[in-house]
Amino acid sequence: MMKCIRLFFCVGLCVLCDSVVNPSFAAQPAITYLYPAGAQRGTATEVTAAGTFEKWPVKVWASGTGVTVEPGKDKGKLSVRVAADAAPGVYWLRPHTDDGAGGLRPFVVGVLPEVAEKEPNDDPAKPQILDSSSVVVNGQLAKTGDVDCFAVSLKKGQTLVASLEANRTLRSPMDGVLQVVSADGFVLTRNNDFHGLDPQLAFTAPKDGRYIVRVFAFPASPDASIHFAGAETYVYRLTLTTGGFADHPLPLAVSRADPGPVEVVGWNIPDAARKVPLPAPVVGDDSLQLSVPGVANPVRVRLEPHPAWGVVPPPKPAPPPFSVTGGVEKPGGAAEYLVAGRKGVPLTVQVESRSLGLFVNPVVRVLDAGQKPIARSEPAKLHGDTTLSFIPPADGPYTVAVGDLYGGGGARFVFLLRVLTPEPDYDLSVAADRFTVPPGKSVDIPVKIARRDGFALPVEITAEGLPEGVKLEVKPPAGKADPNTVTVALTADKPGISGAFRLVGRVKDQPRLTRSARAAVPDFEEATADLWVTVSDAPAAQPPPKKKK
Repeated sequence: MMKCIRLFFCVGLCVLCDSVVNPSFAAQPAITYLYPAGAQRGTATEVTAAGTFEKWPVKVWASGTGVTVEPGKDKGKLSVRVAADAAPGVYWLRPHTDDGAGGLRPFVVGVLPEVAEKEPNDDPAKPQILDSSSVVVNGQLAKTGDVDCFAVSLKKGQTLVASLEANRTLRSPMDGVLQVVSADGFVLTRNNDFHGLDPQLAFTAPKDGRYIVRVFAFPASPDASIHFAGAETYVYRLTLTTGGFADHPLPLAVSRADPGPVEVVGWNIPDAARKVPLPAPVVGDDSLQLSVPGVANPVRVRLEPHPAWGVVPPPKPAPPPFSVTGGVEKPGGAAEYLVAGRKGVPLTVQVESRSLGLFVNPVVRVLDAGQKPIARSEPAKLHGDTTLSFIPPADGPYTVAVGDLYGGGGARFVFLLRVLTPEPDYDLSVAADRFTVPPGKSVDIPVKIARRDGFALPVEITAEGLPEGVKLEVKPPAGKADPNTVTVALTADKPGISGAFRLVGRVKDQPRLTRSARAAVPDFEEATADLWVTVSDAPAAQPPPKKKK
């Protein structure tokens, strides 16, 4: 029954989004996957874009700065150039034509040299031999039963980190498995589901020699098959390195007013990364991405508008709001923090770990001055984080204790604790991330205002970055209009106009309450503020005929 309800909801949502995105049913380009799905910065790469392209060439927009994309002569071929100073991380590519735009697809920029997987390499006795022990392999498990094997030479005592990026970032429909196999075929270590469905492992060589890293997968949505799975959509990026590989920063968050330094925690981390100063924060950003020389991957540091401490919090009860990075050091243990509470003043306790790629499934308990439990909360979903709200019954110190739901503990059981006094705030959202405007007509966009903790002020909606020739008008409310919805209309006179833009909400005399409207990115657990508009007079395409029952 639940599956039926979920299917009905998803179908209904898709119909709604399609009517907003594409009221004329004009053909739009669509990318199913990219291969390779990333590149080293400072390089140019030919990328295959699989998908639907009724017209070629298409144009491709890239988020951020540092990545440019040009269509090749052959259909589905793209030339991607990454600037030498491009920040490592995920960029989003959107294909578009004069008739419309497609959805966003991720493209990963890295710092290590990159190679392509070469078949045949299924047999660990005949692997693909890699020239370096620090490299990114772009691969595909392209058919049922496919297994990819890569040979790496290691010295005794060297630690090799192998990390697969597939389902979590690229949404490849695969549940990957990593193994390290000896030259004579024995499995020495293995991993799956380190980051969601993506595996990662660290292996220290017991002796000099050649070791085989083996990749295979099962379907991300389990079925009745009993064999290794594969398809063209099973695209992955395999990072192999005996150099630095980051796991997380310490602390996980810093105060925006005093943002540094931090330590990079992981494997083979160079001494220079033990204390890294942070660059100046960009106004409006809630985090900093840190790329450190000698480390294969970036880490993200949260920026907080209040005090933030590392693993050693203040010895006396701290008044909220504050953040602290903590850890569950031993299995079954808990970390405790003193909070200065005031009678009747609500407090919100947030603990993040799983969303940061770490291991704590947080159980949060609040105890009064006599150590009597007064509140408790745990994750609302599997591998989720935890939020707890309570009202102190009296002035005084309270203890917030954080443990793991399954009794775990250890080096990667790290979390970010935030103790907040709720303040009025809001978020903005729209139903779709792209819109088609017929010339001489208008398209309405309802902007939803999600008000929190008593926020009641009016919000003014404006557009930033609209292409020249496209105008935005805020429509006055009619009748019993929803006070939590502001409807704006896009209009344009001439076809052939397209581009990215943002819808921004502002509150008079309160610049800190400036927010961008965000839309869900279809197929990804992401939201984007980079919306798209196309002005097109393309003739309407007929929707596919309905099948007879």
